[in-house]
Amino acid sequence: MEKQERDKLLTNAMDTYGHYLTRLAFALVKDKQKAEDIVQEVFIRYYLHLDQFEGRSRIKTYLYRITVNECRNYFKSWAIRKIEVSKLASTFLIDKESPEDAYLKQENKSYIAAILNRLPIKYKEVIWLYYYAELSVKEISDILNCSSNTVKTRLARGRKKAQLTISEEEMKHVKKY
Repeated sequence: MEKQERDKLLTNAMDTYGHYLTRLAFALVKDKQKAEDIVQEVFIRYYLHLDQFEGRSRIKTYLYRITVNECRNYFKSWAIRKIEVSKLASTFLIDKESPEDAYLKQENKSYIAAILNRLPIKYKEVIWLYYYAELSVKEISDILNCSSNTVKTRLARGRKKAQLTISEEEMKHVKKY
């Protein structure tokens, strides 16, 4: 593959998925600067291994998987495990609504953040990928390198562990705010 073609693929991937990968990394590591560093490392790895990408999955899934693995490596090398998840939502949303809407939005984010903060990382990452990144069970299983049944089990156990039973309608309501 020529350098020009590789550069074009990298630029396209960065433009298309950079924001999503940063949100994912931030949701897992809870540090904006570290999340950006992780995403930068993800794109370096993607660029270096473009020739090895066989196309058996989508590029989005491939990049999400690299991001999750980099976040796991971060947790292996550092003892940082408990940082507020509530900063996640406020970092990426621009407020252009009424004070009442802003308050309701913050209440919903705080509620979900408190629930997610109590979960072990294996449940937190599955719930985040499913509800916030809106990935399918199949895509999550590809990203985490586990079976679809494992993803379904982690979703169920994560909900149960957090004493959370959110119906699809309630989740749509939370996403509005």
